[in-house]
Amino acid sequence: LTAAQEADAIFAAFAGKVGTSPDDPAVQALVKQWQDHISAHHYPCSKQILASLGEMYVADERFTANLDRFGPGTAQLMSDAIRTFCQA
Repeated sequence: LTAAQEADAIFAAFAGKVGTSPDDPAVQALVKQWQDHISAHHYPCSKQILASLGEMYVADERFTANLDRFGPGTAQLMSDAIRTFCQA
């Protein structure tokens, strides 16, 4: 898989979990997978950076629209799940 295909697969997995609690272990595992993906393909992604990204996913409508193309609520779930993950 290319980095973009891998990212899309992670987004699709989050979309499939919309309606699940952000602190669900499967959702939290996806957050870790997303953090690892960013670190592997883009830049070292600390919890601080990840937390900022999570906020941006819902604060910036362009990010929200991009993520929600995988399913409505994807951006919100990612944001909520990232917040939970980064507080742990």
